[in-house]
Amino acid sequence: MFDKFGNMTTEELNLAAAGLKEEGDISSLKALALENGLDEMDAEDYADGLIEELASPLMAALGKLKVEEEALRPQGILNDWIGYVRFQVSQNPDMQVKVRKKNKTLVGCIGKILSWAFKNQWTVPAEIVKAAGVNASKVTLGEPDMRQAKQIISEYYGG
Repeated sequence: MFDKFGNMTTEELNLAAAGLKEEGDISSLKALALENGLDEMDAEDYADGLIEELASPLMAALGKLKVEEEALRPQGILNDWIGYVRFQVSQNPDMQVKVRKKNKTLVGCIGKILSWAFKNQWTVPAEIVKAAGVNASKVTLGEPDMRQAKQIISEYYGG
């Protein structure tokens, strides 16, 4: 993840792209795009002058999340939590910038949500445990609702 060019802000990403375009190094420009979760066609459009910059803040943020998600290989509720992150990013220009910060990661964000879940477990009513066919004297569950998860995401990314 970010092995060749490194983890960059949107500004740094677009500066690197501009330098590669100026040098005529289109294969590296495509590699830069792919490493940052962007489409190769975006790199070609940028190289051809069809678009003014390689990535908008939204594209760059969603691209970073895509790369981080692929490395994480989430399952179950983690997919929902990542969907909440993507939704907030798509709705909030400030968060689009903050997601690209070098010290902020999807793993760190999901870790904050999971930490909240462990700290806020509640006892599942006995009738639900019985209906589930679970043979245990006590079952606890800790999972934030969508509102709480979105608050944790916002706090983690800084706003």
